[in-house]
Amino acid sequence: MIDRGEIIAGYARACSELEAYLAQATDAELRARSTGTRWTNEELLFHMVFGYMVVRRLLPLVKGFGHLPPGFSQVFARVLNAGLRPFDWVNYWGSRAASRVYHRHRMARKLRQLTTKLTTRLHTESNDALALRMAFPARWDPFFRPTMTVAELYAYPTDHFDFHARQLSLASRSPATTGPGAS
Repeated sequence: MIDRGEIIAGYARACSELEAYLAQATDAELRARSTGTRWTNEELLFHMVFGYMVVRRLLPLVKGFGHLPPGFSQVFARVLNAGLRPFDWVNYWGSRAASRVYHRHRMARKLRQLTTKLTTRLHTESNDALALRMAFPARWDPFFRPTMTVAELYAYPTDHFDFHARQLSLASRSPATTGPGAS
């Protein structure tokens, strides 16, 4: 079973790291290209927050499919995997556009709001609810597995955050994301 405390600690750490990145980064650094993506650092920071936004929307979907026979979510996941190209386009351009709204002055507050809501929900989830599962479009994200539980979905955004934090080209990257084993 999952360690709720570990997931919640990951949320708090992500919030602290994002706030530190934003406080320490210069305007030029935020406008600079990130490492290994086509996004600027500011766009990538938003994309890291977006992972938490996605989870809030996916939770009801996973719970709903979790009550159906597995074949339903397997078909759904195959359809989504088939749409990988449009997804990649929307994911890239959506993060670019949304970073104009949730820019450096708003994204930390948004992440705090999201993680507070996710923490509250996680505390109220029964073990049965956390065990519900569905097939996922594993081609969409390196942290999506072919089948994921609600519990794994709660842990997902911090893994996503940490992965992308290593792609930031900021001078002030946190030791937690740039140390040994972070490559």
